[in-house]
Amino acid sequence: MYQRRFRNNKNSSEAKSNQVQEKKANGKATKTKEAKFATKEKKDELVKVSNSTKPNGRKGQSKLKVIPLGGLQEVGKNITAFEYGSEILVVDCGVAFPEDDMLGIDLVIPDFSYLVKNKDKIVGLVITHGHEDHIGSLPYFLKEVNVPIYATRLTIGLVETKLKEHNILNSVERNVVNAGETVKLGKHFKVEFIRSTHSIADSVALAINTPVGTVVHTGDFKIDFTPIQGEMIDLQRFAELGKKGVLLFMCDSTNVERPGYTMSERSVGGIIDKIFDDSKEQRIMVATFSSNIDRIQQIVNSAVSHKRKVAFIGRSMLNVVKTASELGYLEIPKNTLIDIQEVRNYSDSELVIIMTGSQGENMAALSRISQGEHRIVDIKPGDKVIISASPIPGNEKSIYKVINELIRRGADVIYDGLMDVHVSGHARQEEVKIMHSLVKPKYFMPVHGEYKMLRCHKEVACELGMDKDNVFIMSNGDMLELTKNSAKQTVNAVPSGQIFVDGLGVGDVGNIVLRDRRHLSQDGLMIVVVAMDKYSGEILSGPDIISRGFVYVRESEELMDEAREVVNDALDKCERRNINEWAYIKTLIKDTLRDYLWQKTKRSPMILPIVMDID
Repeated sequence: MYQRRFRNNKNSSEAKSNQVQEKKANGKATKTKEAKFATKEKKDELVKVSNSTKPNGRKGQSKLKVIPLGGLQEVGKNITAFEYGSEILVVDCGVAFPEDDMLGIDLVIPDFSYLVKNKDKIVGLVITHGHEDHIGSLPYFLKEVNVPIYATRLTIGLVETKLKEHNILNSVERNVVNAGETVKLGKHFKVEFIRSTHSIADSVALAINTPVGTVVHTGDFKIDFTPIQGEMIDLQRFAELGKKGVLLFMCDSTNVERPGYTMSERSVGGIIDKIFDDSKEQRIMVATFSSNIDRIQQIVNSAVSHKRKVAFIGRSMLNVVKTASELGYLEIPKNTLIDIQEVRNYSDSELVIIMTGSQGENMAALSRISQGEHRIVDIKPGDKVIISASPIPGNEKSIYKVINELIRRGADVIYDGLMDVHVSGHARQEEVKIMHSLVKPKYFMPVHGEYKMLRCHKEVACELGMDKDNVFIMSNGDMLELTKNSAKQTVNAVPSGQIFVDGLGVGDVGNIVLRDRRHLSQDGLMIVVVAMDKYSGEILSGPDIISRGFVYVRESEELMDEAREVVNDALDKCERRNINEWAYIKTLIKDTLRDYLWQKTKRSPMILPIVMDID
């Protein structure tokens, strides 16, 4: 067993004794931690009770509470809390990327307030794999709640890169656990890491053993019989757990609407090789997810076999490649890798450039190259550009914009719609059916997907024989309470939602600020400046009107002159009535000018009156 432990020396005296012991006989890793006890809060609950079984009825019986705080009825920011008695286990801690109407927002993270309030109960945080939607929120969470992390080797390596960027690496305890091992957390939880396959190496599913029964959480998965690295998913272990009895099954729903099976990652390598064969004199550029190490490995393999040098672009790409190479998950032969600054020293037929930007992100390498804004690489006629990714729902428009720009500049672009240059990391319907048939759960909660995906997954489970009353479609903030013989869903049991990250600000931009940004982006801004005598209320100068994003002033002089007259009339009205109260004057200016502009333009810019006191 490979294991590391890191502690902050300053806080070590305050930390609870929590040791992981190696057992030579079976190689199992276990860990215990004392948990402080916190008072339970009683809540008024909207309840859905499973009719298929009767509650045990034992007075004071502890229940397992499963509380999703992100990742349900959405794609991204996955995080789930498992609470039993005075202990909480957290699984995953991811981000979502902003939607088009979230102007200026960099990241969206879950609302952690319930966990922050109960931080003394948390016995550990377990991570299924190293994708951003499962680890991206960790730095923000760990600044609020410093708890030990448990994950596989590559996942820990990627987490450490994030923690370094936020300057909290030395204060966080990290524990490496291999697939097949079991970790004991607190008094009530034992977590078994089960080997899985996904679009990133070292992915695991979880079997969470609790006093009321076993919960199986697949994480993100597909059944890949020919993975690029490691062994195939451990289906035998899922079958063994199903035979023993599984209380609750939580299964990936991302691709459940799609019939059949997901293709093996290895199938992409043959397509990429063929493209290289057909592009002997062309410079090749490939955009893919930085975390898809197996895909990067196959691109590197094709480059080596065609005697091409490889250069990487993009901060996240460089970070992942560095981490994966150091840990042995990515093998780049000597004298293959070159710095992006060196590409000018090689002919087109000697180069492969691997970059970020497969989702059309504005600041990513591929987008900047397509706009001619990259300082080193520019598109020229004849370049071969491969976009080895499929659009995440909502990103289609951005990706096709980039593709159009690349083609306009003369590039030969290959994307998922033209050739099979991408395969998903998520299981399709038949693979999902296999997992259900192996696990045979008493209760089922579809996870990781939008509502339509969760609904489809429920239908699949019912087709396989599950009672519909034993399937729970949950929302973030709901709670599923389980005993050995009952399940009860509570709606809106705990706070949940979205926290916006804008630059260094976390949570300081809310819905009101976003509403103002949308207003500004759609209708622009007009500022009205007036100077008044502090004592008499007499207008000394103005009104001056400044327009930004509403009309071009030089071409709309008549409109601006009339707008000044409208404001002057409003000010004269105040002067005749001896009104010098700022709030009233500002409101009158705003309302009068808004009515005039709507009548003239059918537009409603944001209007900011500024009244200055002059002594």
